[in-house]
Amino acid sequence: MKLTVVGGGSTYTPELVDGFARLRGTLPVDELVLVDPAAERLAAVGGLARRILARQGHPGRVVTTGDLDAGVDGADAVLLQLRVGGQAAREQDETWPLECGCVGQETTGAGGLAKALRTVPVVLDIAERVRRTNPDAWIIDFTNPVGIVTRALLRAGHRAVGLCNVAIGLQRKFAALLGTEPGRLHLDHVGLNHLTWETGVRLGGPDGEDVLPRLLAEHGAAIADDLRLPHPLLDRLGTVPSYYLRYYYAHDAVVRELRGKPSRAAEVADMERQLLDMYRDPALDEKPELLSRRGGAHYSEAAVDLAAALLGGSGSPHQVVNTYNNGTLPFLPDDAVVEVQAAVGRKGATPLPVAPLDPLYAGLTARTAAYEDLALRAALHGGRERVFRALLAHPLVGQYDRADALTDRLLAHNREHLGWA
Repeated sequence: MKLTVVGGGSTYTPELVDGFARLRGTLPVDELVLVDPAAERLAAVGGLARRILARQGHPGRVVTTGDLDAGVDGADAVLLQLRVGGQAAREQDETWPLECGCVGQETTGAGGLAKALRTVPVVLDIAERVRRTNPDAWIIDFTNPVGIVTRALLRAGHRAVGLCNVAIGLQRKFAALLGTEPGRLHLDHVGLNHLTWETGVRLGGPDGEDVLPRLLAEHGAAIADDLRLPHPLLDRLGTVPSYYLRYYYAHDAVVRELRGKPSRAAEVADMERQLLDMYRDPALDEKPELLSRRGGAHYSEAAVDLAAALLGGSGSPHQVVNTYNNGTLPFLPDDAVVEVQAAVGRKGATPLPVAPLDPLYAGLTARTAAYEDLALRAALHGGRERVFRALLAHPLVGQYDRADALTDRLLAHNREHLGWA
């Protein structure tokens, strides 16, 4: 089995490789190809990847290349984890929205739109080259904003599924609180990427006992602390929102907080420099502890599970993924991309039925899905007015003067990545 990682020079990659090594019974990878145009980064990451496999006795080989077409040729699955513009672009995404009184974040709000505009054309070009070289390959998208990028891939007819680590992170957290194995918990996870709620936590499978009320009663304070939301709010909701909901439920407080400290991009850039120095050490043969602070916890387990299921291995039959709505949430278009539990197999992902969603959640979901549609139109066709309309529709913007000011800043900071700007 051959797997290709586009963006293989990412400091995330050793987490992924560690998962391939530990879970080789689930996904027996013979060849792992890391593709990245940054040769120096790729050499450091590739060297550590080989040492990780060797330490754990994995027989697979690691190939590094800057040639995308060669890298994806013959691949069974291609995993996308790229960042167009690097951490420098992320720094801007997290900074200029604050000038207009809006959250500066790389996957949602105005910064998230900027990332989508830079990313969608690049991902679609990569996917077309995968299709020309190997039309049967599955594309697993971990590149943010996952919902918009996955929607672009699916609309273009690619064999694609989107993946995020929020659900698996919550599953692991809940299992630890309950003193049980993660595999025994099935999350009633519903919404859009980075806009989701756990409306149930079922012990033993989709039809098992819902232990969410028990979780909230016994561990609500700890869960709320992790989410950085007030404990009483979780009691009133009766659900566990994704931590990204903090940008919506506490927007103004988050803006004040972000204005008063260095950006997350600056922290990550410094962390990446340290990690790459570590990766160059020929004595290092395991992922360093510092990587756990980089983000993407449990990413490798989620990726292995999804790839194994898509390729006919022993992956879990039900997984939280991003795929077409197809009536799952009846208030959304069929071609909206939702993040829900799905049956996953060789033919792709089919969403499982979802209980009717409370209007409190359905309203925000519908509005954000409309924004994502407008964002994709802007990414595909360009134009200042399309950018403005997407921002005006976004729940975190919503005012015409802010949308105008944000549009000007977005275009000014991203001209080198937007051929039409």
